[in-house]
Amino acid sequence: MFLRVLAMLGLLLSLATPSMAQSDPKALIDALGTADFKLAEALTGQIAATGDPRVVPALEAFAEGDLYVRKSDNLVFMTKPAGANFMLIDPLTGESAGEAPKATVTKIKVNNNLRRVIRAALGGLTLLSPEKSVRMSAADAVLKAPSAENLQLLETALAKETDTQVRTRMEEAKAVSLLASDRSLDEKRAAIETIKNLGGRGAISILMAAASVTDSSLKPDVDAAISHIEGSLAIWDGVQNIWYGLSLGSVLLLAAIGLAITFGVMGIINMAHGEMVMIGAYSTFMVQEVIRNNYPGLFDWSLAIALPVAFIVTGAVGLVMERGVIRYLYGRPLETLLATWGISLILQQSVRSIFGPTNREVGNPSWMSGSFNVGYLSFTWNRVWIVCFSLSVFFALLLLLKRSAFGLQMRAVTQNRRMASSMGIRTPWVDAFTFALGSGVAGLAGVALSQIDNVSPNLGQSYIIDSFMVVVFGGVGNLWGTLVGALSLGVLNKFLEPTVGAVLGKILVLVLIILFIQKRPRGLFALKGRAIEA
Repeated sequence: MFLRVLAMLGLLLSLATPSMAQSDPKALIDALGTADFKLAEALTGQIAATGDPRVVPALEAFAEGDLYVRKSDNLVFMTKPAGANFMLIDPLTGESAGEAPKATVTKIKVNNNLRRVIRAALGGLTLLSPEKSVRMSAADAVLKAPSAENLQLLETALAKETDTQVRTRMEEAKAVSLLASDRSLDEKRAAIETIKNLGGRGAISILMAAASVTDSSLKPDVDAAISHIEGSLAIWDGVQNIWYGLSLGSVLLLAAIGLAITFGVMGIINMAHGEMVMIGAYSTFMVQEVIRNNYPGLFDWSLAIALPVAFIVTGAVGLVMERGVIRYLYGRPLETLLATWGISLILQQSVRSIFGPTNREVGNPSWMSGSFNVGYLSFTWNRVWIVCFSLSVFFALLLLLKRSAFGLQMRAVTQNRRMASSMGIRTPWVDAFTFALGSGVAGLAGVALSQIDNVSPNLGQSYIIDSFMVVVFGGVGNLWGTLVGALSLGVLNKFLEPTVGAVLGKILVLVLIILFIQKRPRGLFALKGRAIEA
């Protein structure tokens, strides 16, 4: 007990005379052995303030709970298991100090607050690293865990820093640490301005925390900075909603573009269109299963391989549907709706019988994984690629319709079926291949949707109603109308959801479309032609 009291007195003496303590990092590390959590936090700051790079392994071991104090003399060591004993390692030199039975040493306890202080201290110690990435990481660590103890190290590092990017981050870290210090009001006002320019929700948290402890004369500056950041974030949130809306719109475009072709050319209300999307997703699953089991090195190419497979499979299913059922029901829209609804139920149950009712895993290739930030906008790579893919499919179909013989025949049948037939166009085969094309495009949509949605027998049901809304709103059979309709409804949904909720948002969108159709029955972009206008 007497020895413990002496150790505590020595610790307090070292805290009272920082200049002496800072000259001997070994004494500070040894003092950790008898310190409570509060004292350990203060000691950690003083250890970092020495600027001695030799203390980094000791602090890392401290954070991991690998620092031990020897009971006989209260000296602190890093340890490694050595059978029934511990190998003792000097925390500064890294040299072996022999072995000791486990019963003769005690682990130095560490809690979450102390770990945060240690991380900040380690960040400060690596501010002078010759590696740019290490200095940047160190500045980030100090920025996330501000401490007045790091100010001196930051100022030293700033005086030597030549890289503009790292210097900017260090200035920001210095500003947040300065607010936690006892520096002058003018310096703190400058720090508040720096944090305001830093922006983001993290800056708001820093300023709100500072407002409760800083001088009352700084409160107007803090409030003005918070208001400025909140206004800036509101603009960024609006831009983020537009991106989310465009992302959702690209998904709707993929799901609806095939429907726009079949509905516009043939006038078929295809309730099984969602199942074409579902079959495309399961085709992707099967391609990935074959690659996983036989050619794992090709996994990053799995989606590229799945695209033609899904297009051919769903196109073939669509061709069989048209030749086997739908061609007998032209001119009878109600019977067509009921027949395709029955086919959708058959396809769903067939998939359940083959693959089971549970979701199937479809993996993301490495080039579709992860995310990146632009300002305060967050972009996931899978969404970015889906937007690009949707636009690629759109322009490929546009090129097909405008520049190919098949596209010319499709447009002729759309505008005036009887006249096209009298000119020698085999309208039944145009119908069949148009339906196969629309189904194949739905299969491509299934490949893309497998990367962002659950692959299950009900996958297509989630998009069929939205697809019809897009087609009707944009103009039946018009690809440009489908593009504008999909993107418009996607953005509108994303702005309505935060205020009224997802379900009520969809209801409002439906009501708005109904009101719009009352004024423009043919949608945004109506097709022209004698048969259509009749």
